[in-house]
Amino acid sequence: MTVTGIEEINNKKIRVFIDNEFAFVLYKGELRLYGIREGKEIGEEEYLEITGKILPKRAKLRSMNLLKSRAYTEKQLRDKLVQGEYGENIIEEAIAYVRSYGYIDDRKYAEDFISCHMADRSRKKIEMDLYRRGIDRKIIEEIMEQMEEEGEGPDEFLSAQKLLKKKNFDPNTAGNKEKQKMSAFLYRKGFNMDIIRRVLLLDITSI
Repeated sequence: MTVTGIEEINNKKIRVFIDNEFAFVLYKGELRLYGIREGKEIGEEEYLEITGKILPKRAKLRSMNLLKSRAYTEKQLRDKLVQGEYGENIIEEAIAYVRSYGYIDDRKYAEDFISCHMADRSRKKIEMDLYRRGIDRKIIEEIMEQMEEEGEGPDEFLSAQKLLKKKNFDPNTAGNKEKQKMSAFLYRKGFNMDIIRRVLLLDITSI
């Protein structure tokens, strides 16, 4: 295996290419430690130590540090590791590691997200936000159905009212132009037209 390229990322990190293919990212000190230089062979023992020990440990630590600040879905955490240019096998190992300790749990993430935002977002908007974060549609539907059965599901009419209140909107005094503006605002938030008409006290022909 021949080091065919060394590319500086910043003043600390280096991108290493082996046999004309991207191999991994190392710190400059590690480059010196393993004697990695362009045009030089890298031994199998050194390569396996880097890819089997150094990088997996780093990916796990990176994952743990990210999760200290806030919750991540599996997709979000995976995307962060991809941005760090870790290999696929290393990413899978890091994800499995934090999952084994319950540090990532897509179902719990979705439950917390819904509880936090059901007062200020439509069900459609919540579902879209969760899906973009990588939560499986089936999980979202199961949680929503369970919440509705328990009488704890999102009250979209109340949510829309609260959003309009934050906008200092009064349907009793607002003119058609302002109502149309608020109609568009609620539509962008994912509320359906029936909810919008009810909360704005606006006739369908005026929307």
